[in-house]
Amino acid sequence: MLLRIRSATFEDKDFVINLMVEALSPFYGGDHYAHAMRIFNAHNSGGIDKIGFFSLKQEMFIVELNGNKAGLLHLVLKRQKTCKISPLIVHKDFRGKNGIGNFLIKTAEQYAQKNNCRQLYCTVAEKNRKALGLFLKNNFILAGKSENHYKDGHTEYMLYKSFEHISGDDEFDFDHISVLPLDDKNKEQVKRILLEELPNDFIGINDEWVEKLFDGHNRRDSKDIDSKYKLIFTATDSYGKVLGVTGATPKKGEPIKLMPFVAKDSSAFFALLFDVPGLLREYGRKVYVHIVPDAEQVRFLEQAGWQMDGVMPDAYQVGIATQQWSKEFERDRFMRIIRLKKNFLEFIKRGKKTLEVRVGYDNIKTIKSGESIVFMSRDERLVRTVKEIRIYKTFSEMLNHENYKLIAPNSNNREETEKLLSDIYPPHKERLGVYVLDLSEEFG
Repeated sequence: MLLRIRSATFEDKDFVINLMVEALSPFYGGDHYAHAMRIFNAHNSGGIDKIGFFSLKQEMFIVELNGNKAGLLHLVLKRQKTCKISPLIVHKDFRGKNGIGNFLIKTAEQYAQKNNCRQLYCTVAEKNRKALGLFLKNNFILAGKSENHYKDGHTEYMLYKSFEHISGDDEFDFDHISVLPLDDKNKEQVKRILLEELPNDFIGINDEWVEKLFDGHNRRDSKDIDSKYKLIFTATDSYGKVLGVTGATPKKGEPIKLMPFVAKDSSAFFALLFDVPGLLREYGRKVYVHIVPDAEQVRFLEQAGWQMDGVMPDAYQVGIATQQWSKEFERDRFMRIIRLKKNFLEFIKRGKKTLEVRVGYDNIKTIKSGESIVFMSRDERLVRTVKEIRIYKTFSEMLNHENYKLIAPNSNNREETEKLLSDIYPPHKERLGVYVLDLSEEFG
C-alpha cells in the first residue's frame, strides 16, 4: 500500500469538483460547484484568494493510494496565525480503511506547524459521524456547536487543535498534583486561596462565607440535599501545598454545583477539572460550575468535554460576565480519567509502558479489572483497559515482583524507578498502599 500526497494540478479539476459536490451536498447548503471552482482556481493562482478577507494563502492537496486518487485536502492560512481545514474529503470508495483520513489530518498538522500556525481548526456536520469521530480520535477539541448553520436542520460542530505552548507549559508537565477530599489540616491554606483569588470575580467572599463553606462540609455525612451539604476537594502537590480547591453541592434533580472552583496555577486547575467529576459520580448525574475563565481555562474546559450553557453578565460581580459550564456523567459511557506526563503517555501509546503505578486514594481503590480508563496528558489522550490490579504495601515490595522497565521505560535501573515514585508519593502517601494497573491493548 502506497499513500502519496501531492499538490493539486489543473488535471484534477473534475475530480475535485465531483468529490466536493458529492461529499458536501448532504450536509451543507449552497452552490458546491461554485465553491469548488473558487478554491481550486485560488490554489492554481498561487494560493491567493482575492475575495477572502482573512485568507493569506490557500493550498489544495490530492492524496493517492497506489496511484489512484483517494481524496483531497484544502488548507487556508489565516492572518491570525491559524489554519483552516476546508475541506478534507476521502472518496467514498476509500473511506474507513487504509488510514487515509488520519494521513490527511497529519498532513494538515505538519503544514500548519511548518507555517508557524498556533492553531488548526475546522467545522464538521453533526450528522457526518465518521468525520467527526476521525477528528476527535486525532485529539481535536470540540469547541461548540451551531444549529441550522450551513443548512437548515443540520447542526455544525466546531473543532480545533492548538500547537503553541501556553504559559507555564513546562512547569505544568513537571507538577504532580493529587485531587483529594479536604483534610482539616489544610483549612488555613484553603481559606487563604479563596480570599486571595475569588473576590475579583465574586462579591461577598469574606471570612464568614468561608466558614459557612466549611460548615457545609461538616454536614457531608448527612447526604441531605436540603441541608446544602458540601464536598470539598483540594488540588495538592507532593509537598502538601494546596494549589486549588472546589466545593461541590448536590442539588435536587441530581445536578451538582461546583462553587467555589479556583486554582493558583494551570496544573491545579487542570487536575480539578478532570478529576472531580469522577469523584462525584455517585452523587448525581451531572456537574456544573459558575466561573470566569481565561482563554487557557476555556481550552481546558473544552478539552475535558465540558460545554458552556450560558453567560450571565453582572451575576456575581458588577462588570463581570460569569459563565456556566456543565458536564454530564453519562453513566453508561462514563470513563474515569488518569492524568499522566506526556512522555509516559507516549510510552503507553507505543506499548513500552504497560504498568501504571498509583497509591491507594479512594478513586484508585474503586478501579475494577476490565474497566476502561482515559489516560491523558496536557494535549493528548488514549484509552486503555485495566487487565489486572495488583496491590503491594510498599514501592520496594512492588519492585520485587514487577518489571521496572514496564513502569518507567526511561529509567536506568530499579533504584531510579523507586526514587521517581517516592518523589511523586512521599512516605505518608505510600502507606495508603501501592496499586499496579496492568494495562491491556488499546480499547475500541
